[in-house]
Amino acid sequence: MKKQTMAILWILSIVAFIVGCYGLWDRLANGHLDAAYGSYVPWGLWVAEYIYFIGLSAGAFLLSTLVYVFNIRQLEKVGKLALLTAIVTLFAAMFLIFLDLGHPERAWKLAFNTNFTSIMGWMIWLYGAYFILLLAEFWFALRGDLAAWSSHSALARFLTFGRRDVSTTALAGDRRVLRILGSIGVPLAIAFHGGVGALFGVISSRPFWNSGLTPIVFLVGALLSGGALLTFLSAVFSPNKGTEEHREMIWLLGKITLGLLALDFLLEWADYSIGYYASIPDHINAIKAVLFGPYWWVYWIVHLGIGVVIPAILLIFNRRSWQLVAAATLLIAVTFLSVRLNIVLPALVTPEMQGLAQAYTGPGLTFTYFPSLTEWLLGLWAAALAVLVFLIGMQWLPILNPPKEVA
Repeated sequence: MKKQTMAILWILSIVAFIVGCYGLWDRLANGHLDAAYGSYVPWGLWVAEYIYFIGLSAGAFLLSTLVYVFNIRQLEKVGKLALLTAIVTLFAAMFLIFLDLGHPERAWKLAFNTNFTSIMGWMIWLYGAYFILLLAEFWFALRGDLAAWSSHSALARFLTFGRRDVSTTALAGDRRVLRILGSIGVPLAIAFHGGVGALFGVISSRPFWNSGLTPIVFLVGALLSGGALLTFLSAVFSPNKGTEEHREMIWLLGKITLGLLALDFLLEWADYSIGYYASIPDHINAIKAVLFGPYWWVYWIVHLGIGVVIPAILLIFNRRSWQLVAAATLLIAVTFLSVRLNIVLPALVTPEMQGLAQAYTGPGLTFTYFPSLTEWLLGLWAAALAVLVFLIGMQWLPILNPPKEVA
């Protein structure tokens, strides 16, 4: 990427981070006072962004296994990029859900007083294991390049932790470890992000969520959004941009994304059409809130139009243009937040019993919700933080270096 473009990215990210700091300050100083949710709608934008970023992380990681577990050499150059993407989006997700808690200082109790009959209790251990595995795999993926850089970089010397062997045997050993870690990570990523879906799916009082299909929808959505983001980043940041090798790699990633887009939409169609036909009141009311409610445009314009139809057309008729693939996958990755919002909010803005909205009135006792300025700014801060950590990694680590060859 040109230095001018990188400078613009740095400036935009820093400005977004600084602006978002007001939302962070307001949350730390005033708690949830300035958030728009309440007793009836206890989850809002931050929870939607949390599952959005978690999905990006899980999807990017699972695609990295195509390189390190399944040894697809055509995608070799995106392996380290996928791991970096998984790490920074995990950071953003964890900050958001941590600050969404009423008493975040008590979060440690989830680990030290775990109720293993609770899905949420399991989640803290799965997240911890996933985070450690990500860091370990990232280090082994970088170790050979860091060792090669160590002669002229103090940072690289430090990050090798004394392991500077770049012999064929050492690099082959790194590759074997990466395959083992990646193989462990596949069920782990499925378990922790499927577990996020299960957190919603087991809530029997919310028919819109209560389905055995919910964890599968979350996993396919993670693969789609994470894969789309990784494809865009690979298209834009690749050092051999515009070459035949680059076009072939982006075209392959574009085909994978197109297949995942079709599968995700099929699951969505099955969920909505069956629920609509069955006409169970609480379920169909939530579906109607998505399709015909006050924010109908989020589904029809942002999600379906900009996030499905336009990207599908671009991916089908891209004529092997990496620019069109990059545009399509960026649209999918960005607009997928609307999908997460349409999972979290419709079930909550639908009263659990008829007349509940009129029975009690008062602050927080409302079924209407739109994110407050504080919520938007804190979300912006978390996203800007992820981008800044990503840019630091891209600048100071050998993310896009050609991987060391092993015998």
